[in-house]
Amino acid sequence: MAHPLAGQPVPPQMLIDVPKLIAAYYELTSDPAVATQRVVFGTSGHRGSALKKSFNEAHILAVTQAVCDYRKAQGIDGPLFIGRDAHPLSTPALMTAVRVCAANGVETRIAPDDSQTPTPLVSFAILEHNRTHESKADGIVITPSHNPPEDGGFKYNPPSGGPADTDVTAWIEARANALLENGNDEVKAWRYETAIQSPNIARYDFITPYVNALEEIIDIKAIKAAKLRLAVDPMGGSALEVYQAINARYGLEIDIVNTRVDPTFSFMHLDHDGKIRMDCSSPWAMASLVALKDRYDLAFGNDTDADRHGIVTPSGLMNPNHYLSVAVWYLFGHRPRWPKEARVGKTLVSSLMIDKVAAQRGRAVYEVPVGFKWFVDGLLNGALGFGGEESAGASFLRFDGTPWSTDKDGIIMTLLAAEIRAVTGKDPAHIYRELEARHGRAYYARTDAPATPEQKKRLKNLKPDDITAKRLGGDPIEEIFTEAPGNGAPIGGLKLTTRRGWVAMRPSGTEDIYKIYAESLHSEEHLAVLNQEASAIVSALLMERN
Repeated sequence: MAHPLAGQPVPPQMLIDVPKLIAAYYELTSDPAVATQRVVFGTSGHRGSALKKSFNEAHILAVTQAVCDYRKAQGIDGPLFIGRDAHPLSTPALMTAVRVCAANGVETRIAPDDSQTPTPLVSFAILEHNRTHESKADGIVITPSHNPPEDGGFKYNPPSGGPADTDVTAWIEARANALLENGNDEVKAWRYETAIQSPNIARYDFITPYVNALEEIIDIKAIKAAKLRLAVDPMGGSALEVYQAINARYGLEIDIVNTRVDPTFSFMHLDHDGKIRMDCSSPWAMASLVALKDRYDLAFGNDTDADRHGIVTPSGLMNPNHYLSVAVWYLFGHRPRWPKEARVGKTLVSSLMIDKVAAQRGRAVYEVPVGFKWFVDGLLNGALGFGGEESAGASFLRFDGTPWSTDKDGIIMTLLAAEIRAVTGKDPAHIYRELEARHGRAYYARTDAPATPEQKKRLKNLKPDDITAKRLGGDPIEEIFTEAPGNGAPIGGLKLTTRRGWVAMRPSGTEDIYKIYAESLHSEEHLAVLNQEASAIVSALLMERN
């Protein structure tokens, strides 16, 4: 059930105290003996809050030194590209990382004028360098993505360009925590004033090469010729300057309806749980843009680091699964130069409609656990034409079948919606209704509930034998998955399937919540039963272990 203030403007009393938050980053001391105050890499790097002693200067000193040590151990000798978003903790964390990189002699590239850099532009920069140089580049993105303003985040992208695999993050996490336990005595760090003037630290224009290359992945000419009424809300994030550059370069005249950059994110509308969260797939958080749906052919939004997308049509905000299905249908019918064997990548909590559309296009599906890292190799070598997550993150290949980014790219996904509208004459929501008419309706829902770190750990380590139920939603349970069909990797939870639907349960890798996903191929009422029974299963499992 949504919070009473969900979808409403943020009340002034809910805005964070930015000076207090930044002071906590520098002044509060974390205790590595406390599990919640250690460096922990989830599905998207290390995240936490300075106020909870889970993301402060000590953490960033340690994890950046660990990255430098990893680079040295792996012989990574090219530049390290660092991007950041607009969260208040991202700037001090960038400054800390620069201090460590300079002292370790790492050739580091940061944006000019301390501007923000979206996640996909870091991935793009890494791949572009590695395509044309013998030395190998990698990157750091300082962002908690769409998380609340008080959170901070830090993730590492190796030379493959996308989120690091579990073996890499495990190494970095272990090394960082060892440094923390020794009081960071082994960390090399200069004063910021010295570091920023070091020849190791150089300014880099992330935006121009990315924007200039967009014609290699999006039919910009078709969009311009269609004279569409387009709008975008960067949600106070790093995509703002990119869309300004796109307008300047291609003359698309996309209306940027929100140019505010405010570290408190006071312009937002509250999410489903009453929190400030820059989730562009949430109808509550996106309320201000959804209100403009009748003024534009299409409107779209990105979260603060622009790795996620939200698509608003005259019908309203699209469900992420619906848009992913349409994107798969369109791309695999309009990219003739892609490898014929290229598959469709999806996470196992994404809609079965994607499988049906892939089959319609004659493409196999590669089903993996939650986390974009599972798509990196496939996008890099062309085994995947597209990789997408139900949480509104995706990327795909250039027209010629070569990689563009191996991290989520919300910018190309919004521009793709405009291309679809321009080329087909139909908005993506209309096309999805046509897919439903052909393949049948799929009823999908995701619900979140609070969870302690201990409860999250229990859910992550569930085994099939833990499930005693034999039926779900009136049907026999056919399969219980703890590993993804595509690559056999642990899913960090459970997925139960029946003849008419499925449910999955897993802890969040970024917040203190667990998630229940459910999809019915029968009806809304059946979906509600699936959700209710899945919630009961989770509650029983947690109670058994208390």
